[in-house]
Amino acid sequence: MNSMEKRLNIGVLVSGSGSNLQSIIDHRESGLLDVNIRVVISNNPDAYALERSKKHEIPSVVIRHSDFRDREDFDRKVIEVLKDYAVELVVLSGFMRVITPAFLHAFPMKIMNIHPALLPAFPGVHAQQRAVEYGVKFSGCTVHFVDEGVDTGPIIIQSVVPVYDDDTEESLAARILKEEHRIYPRAIQFYAEGRIGVTGRKVRIRDSDRTCESALHNPPLAGF
Repeated sequence: MNSMEKRLNIGVLVSGSGSNLQSIIDHRESGLLDVNIRVVISNNPDAYALERSKKHEIPSVVIRHSDFRDREDFDRKVIEVLKDYAVELVVLSGFMRVITPAFLHAFPMKIMNIHPALLPAFPGVHAQQRAVEYGVKFSGCTVHFVDEGVDTGPIIIQSVVPVYDDDTEESLAARILKEEHRIYPRAIQFYAEGRIGVTGRKVRIRDSDRTCESALHNPPLAGF
């Protein structure tokens, strides 16, 4: 583990329960994630994520978007707070606001998000419901850098889960969420270790192992 001075300073933006924030905290406290969580920012004063940050003595700031005339003014205030806390990487954890160009320019390729689908499939809201309705056999989650589009930024890491015939939006979402809690801290650690390189749309992870080359099938081939 690096010294406190050498750890990556991150800021986490939340709007809701903050289960991915909790996973990040847990990985940090277990020594698997080499970061300082400098601040948690929420646009929702009732977000349970704020209770999580309080419990772990992490500074938190509420910035109500309704107090600002437009998205740009709101984002400028968020940027100001992130800069005040010397944040180097911005982590979106259920943050229900659209990021403006001003935010992207302030933190170019330094904003991460997690999405509950295998991008580029099913961007935007209700991804799990749309996956079930479409009848896909696999879904999952994606950590990506944020760009000007909706869930269109360069992909860092993905996890795949099967979709069963009797799945509902809720059962699939629960299965995906478990994987979100695994891959988001890993993506952040890749960044903290300086192992991420981005060329165009492609993210390269230096010194990463090759994934097992055996294929996945759903339903299984069962000896075919």
